[in-house]
Amino acid sequence: MKKYLVFVLVIAFLTACNNNDDNVDYKAKNNEDILAYIDENNLDAQKTDSGLYYVINKPGSGGQPSTTSNVTVAYKGYFLDGKTFDESDANGISFGLQQVIKGWTEGIPYFKEGGKGKLLIPSHLGYGNQGRPGIPGGAVLIFDIHLISVN
Repeated sequence: MKKYLVFVLVIAFLTACNNNDDNVDYKAKNNEDILAYIDENNLDAQKTDSGLYYVINKPGSGGQPSTTSNVTVAYKGYFLDGKTFDESDANGISFGLQQVIKGWTEGIPYFKEGGKGKLLIPSHLGYGNQGRPGIPGGAVLIFDIHLISVN
């Protein structure tokens, strides 16, 4: 009985001291942070039902992709503080929109070929609570986008 009580106390202690943020819901915080960024940068952003924000700076005049299209995009990815975490060259990269984060799958189809703008992606449409190397869990991601072509 004594061993059982010690075991239960140890488990309770470890559970209480767990600072794991895996179950944190960042949606509200991300939305507040994105709205502050939009305000500070005087952006004309649209919000989708999923929580993605997008800005069309140059509409483009070519074809418009669907969520299953293969596209070529030049981009720069950075955090709210302006720190860049990824960037393509001016020629862009090609990929299927089913092979990328949800924010890109949803956001890129708002652009037409030749279009430029921004995607402001809350963490639940990016890398979630887990993050990935170089991107912390719960991070808002901002991408400057140039949709070069729908392939």
